[in-house]
Amino acid sequence: MMPDDMLLKWRPEFPILQKCTYLISNSLGAMPQAAYTALKEYADAWSSRGVEAWSDSWWEMPVRMGDLVAPIIGANPGEVSFHPNVTIAEAIVLSCFDFRGPRRKIVLTDMDFPSVTYLCHAQKSEGAEICIVRSEDGIGVDLSRLLDAIDERTLLVPVSHVLFRTACVMDAEAIVRRAREAGAYVVLDVYQSAGAVPVNVKEWGVDFAIGGCLKWLCGGPGAAFLYVRPELRATLCPRLTGWMAHRDPFAFQIGDMQFRDDAFRFLNGTPQIPCLYGARPGLEIVGKIGVEAIREKSRRQVARLIELARGEGFTVNVPEEAERRGGTVAVNTPHAYEISRELVRRQYLVDFRPGAGIRISPHFYTADEELEAVVQEIRRIIDTRAF
Repeated sequence: MMPDDMLLKWRPEFPILQKCTYLISNSLGAMPQAAYTALKEYADAWSSRGVEAWSDSWWEMPVRMGDLVAPIIGANPGEVSFHPNVTIAEAIVLSCFDFRGPRRKIVLTDMDFPSVTYLCHAQKSEGAEICIVRSEDGIGVDLSRLLDAIDERTLLVPVSHVLFRTACVMDAEAIVRRAREAGAYVVLDVYQSAGAVPVNVKEWGVDFAIGGCLKWLCGGPGAAFLYVRPELRATLCPRLTGWMAHRDPFAFQIGDMQFRDDAFRFLNGTPQIPCLYGARPGLEIVGKIGVEAIREKSRRQVARLIELARGEGFTVNVPEEAERRGGTVAVNTPHAYEISRELVRRQYLVDFRPGAGIRISPHFYTADEELEAVVQEIRRIIDTRAF
């Protein structure tokens, strides 16, 4: 353990860390102890206030909670709304566009998360043309080839900031710049970066950013978010909409939609209130620590993991350049899936992804000794053929 690792003071806030070696924050961040209190607060509000809880706080909550995300991704208050999951958030964005004109191309990569790509492919029935830029090394996507694919026929570029399989960091600023030159819009998926790698949607000029609290933000499921560039907001009329986006929802008018002019414009039906309560403590903790401090520790621990794994002769599917690495190290060995299952059985919580290997993801609450322990455990499992 680094003697000056001040972030370890947060370990007592996460109960599961006392029971296992938790190295899976890229999939599900550890639950803060305060989530118990937050969810009880929700139950108490429902129990004691009943329907009045809507006017107390619940109605505003999907955007008010967004104000906790805003500084983490470089946005301003009032610019982020919450949604049940990233697929729904992406669908809202797609519903703002018409794919029947000459500009109908969607540029994807084969390293993006499948749920988003499935949704994009579904737009072919609406006239969309899909262009997939494929990885040549299974680790990252060649930036020049991706930029070349963005042309005057491109409408949308849904792209991951950090790739989910290998944690390769993409050059979001360059992608946004090229898309702007071509007249296209970027939908930046920050699920694997928000809370682990610095994000600045304002500085980069991002049109849309989607992400969630499930992973590095330690907020649990049901708490995804959507940022829309304010200058773009008023020009968009999502077809996936509902009464919460209406200018006067309690007038219960029948007829054409009259959209609000703020982040509520991208809401639809009744929000997932319990999930928003549960997400708050993790967001508050990450906000107090600061992503820069988290990133500094992550870079050091990721480098150490790579050193340990290579020292055992294991293949690591990560970028060689430190600045292109996110928070996860994919360790590939023969029988990697079976080894990952045995690790979980022994209470080393990791996961496996085809084409990558065993994904190991330290976070701000991870001790250096845990990195050495998990690599040694992989070696023991291999040597004893316990898989």
